[in-house]
Amino acid sequence: MSTLSKNTFSRRAFMRTSTLAGGGMLIGFNLFQSCKPKVVPPVDLSQLNYNDFNAFIKIAANGAVTIFSPNPEIGQGVKTSMPMIIAEELDVAWKNVFVKQGILDTNNYTRQVAGGSQSIRFGWDALRQTGASAKQMLVNAAAARWGVDASECTVNEGVITNAAGETLGYGEVVNEAAALEVPENVTLKEPKDYKIIGKDAGNVDVARITTGKPLFGLDYKEEGMVYASVARPPAFGQKLVSYDATEAKNMPGVIDVITIGERARAHMNGDNRNWSAKLADSDKVVVIAKSTWQAMKAKKALKIVWEHNNPESTEKHNKILLSLLDGKKFNTLRSDGDINNAFATADKVLERTYESPFLPHNCLEPMNFFANVTDEKIHLVGPVQTPASAADTVADMLGRDVGDIHLEMTRMGGGFGRRLYGDFVFEAAEISNTIKKPVKMVSSREDDMGTGVYRPAIKYRIKAAIKDGQLTGYHLKEAAINDNMYGLIPNFFPAGAIENYQVDVASYNSNITTGAWRAPYTNFLAYAEQSFFDELTELMETDKIQLRLDLLEKVKGTNDDRIQYDPERMQNCIRTAVEKSGWGKKPEGTYQGFVNYYCHNTHVAQVADVVVENGNAVVKKITCVVDCGIVVNPMGAINQIEGGILDGIGHSMYGDFSFKNGAPVANNFDRYRLIRMNETPEIETHLIQNELSPTGLGEPTLPPVGGAIANAFKAATGNRLYQQPFIKTPELLKVPKKEILG
Repeated sequence: MSTLSKNTFSRRAFMRTSTLAGGGMLIGFNLFQSCKPKVVPPVDLSQLNYNDFNAFIKIAANGAVTIFSPNPEIGQGVKTSMPMIIAEELDVAWKNVFVKQGILDTNNYTRQVAGGSQSIRFGWDALRQTGASAKQMLVNAAAARWGVDASECTVNEGVITNAAGETLGYGEVVNEAAALEVPENVTLKEPKDYKIIGKDAGNVDVARITTGKPLFGLDYKEEGMVYASVARPPAFGQKLVSYDATEAKNMPGVIDVITIGERARAHMNGDNRNWSAKLADSDKVVVIAKSTWQAMKAKKALKIVWEHNNPESTEKHNKILLSLLDGKKFNTLRSDGDINNAFATADKVLERTYESPFLPHNCLEPMNFFANVTDEKIHLVGPVQTPASAADTVADMLGRDVGDIHLEMTRMGGGFGRRLYGDFVFEAAEISNTIKKPVKMVSSREDDMGTGVYRPAIKYRIKAAIKDGQLTGYHLKEAAINDNMYGLIPNFFPAGAIENYQVDVASYNSNITTGAWRAPYTNFLAYAEQSFFDELTELMETDKIQLRLDLLEKVKGTNDDRIQYDPERMQNCIRTAVEKSGWGKKPEGTYQGFVNYYCHNTHVAQVADVVVENGNAVVKKITCVVDCGIVVNPMGAINQIEGGILDGIGHSMYGDFSFKNGAPVANNFDRYRLIRMNETPEIETHLIQNELSPTGLGEPTLPPVGGAIANAFKAATGNRLYQQPFIKTPELLKVPKKEILG
């Protein structure tokens, strides 16, 4: 619907100037809690002289529009979709819009973060308001020139027309518009009038990516820059005792060998601003060289003695997590009714335990960052998901004012949560501060996988009570390594649908560094719960789909404001997935598994189709239905949906990571299994069409797909899967010979 929206953003959030070289209007905007990154237009815009500005719209005298983007781009596509929102309300042709990356600027922006699938959701209103306000100012300027009322004017793709049929382009009135007041009220478009939103748009960086132009952190170079390779403790809990760098210093290209870590310990221990500061507990040995290869090669020649302290192992963790599940020391996150009475009076009880391993992030681009620390300023450049937090911590570590820091963001070759943690930024800054040179710190794949941040190992125990054919009790327990909130959300489905419902968590503090991994909280929980629900329907002798629909029906009309999901939207997803997947109607030999899930504000339902090949169950197709509200860029949305599904399949099937004596057993892809091209199934996606505000897409389709596959494997093999990766128990993926022969 069309809305007359009072501008709820202060005028201080808008910057306006008419002093641009060559004329033009500069409109800056606070993206509120939006994310979006960098772009290089296919034309030379240097004439517009915009390099000193960020976070604004620029309308040049020739009618071209440039949008500066303050937030990081990690491949989620917001660098394309967020400018589309502004361009829609600004009413310009998308072909005339250019996008450029802004720097870190906490004075003009909030939430310069890439994470949580929240960019479009939080930016939606602010970006529309920005575009609509700019359009109204341009219309007001044209109306003033003509001497008519602004209400008599219309706009189409940057051309303003009055009632007499006279026209003016945006570029013709941009200077007058720059002198006007920002309007208090603007009219936002109705969805039916959208020309850009809802239409496919290619990635604005695709030409530069495919032609190898410098966009990523690893591409960045500066005159006089040297390279650093860091030797970190090879096992968690170790600390540096001594080192001999004689051989390394004599190798070609090596400039120096130093140690770092003292400043990090002094300024970051106990500081929760950036959790991965824990990685700085030990001193580290750093090789400085003229090239990355020379630095990495010399690092291997270092003779280092590390002292071991409290070594961790996966075997130890498994025992501890199971003991936590069996124990009584839990933190209760939600408790409805009386689960003890529900289980005591139940006709049937189902209890199952689900296990998941640690997982590395495996970004295609290893961690790296550039730093040049001088007395005048600290220049930082590179791929980080939390630039403001990184800058703040660097300033604290070096005893400098955060205003001394100039941080530029590059495009990232993957993030998945790993680049939320700025340890690599801190290292680069400390190295530069020590050697007094501009330096690029570059990690190898082994560094990245062996000394990084990991998804924590988690075990879930789920218990359900059945009385008179009804689900009367539900108890979910989580035992996790480190922070026990990484894997569990207490107010997602089936919260609110079961009278007696309780969620408990417990954790073990390990010296292994853990953190957010794509779709935090839900990436393993969705599989566990949805697999459990499938088995529960069998025990209850009820229909798999109907049980879910009935439970969601019970949530409708409740006054529980803790509930985050929408039962009607979820029911719609379920029914659509049943229809589109041909649920229960597939030919003999095709086995199906169903899941529905809500996370990152988005509702999802998925169906996995599995067939038997050479005695093994094989995933052939995933049908996915998503309700994420208005879809800004369908092409980008499909990319995110399919990418999340493939990531979810790969890690639930193959992702396994363990520790022995504090060190990872695998530190490269020769020992760590990823999904392969010939293992990727067909994916069919259906987007629910509505006019609700958009929600996240980078993560919601990853968590449930493991459950869909596990449920389909059960239909094909008769075996239930209780631990990931599924390939860890390959015998459970096989179909009994008698069934094959039969």
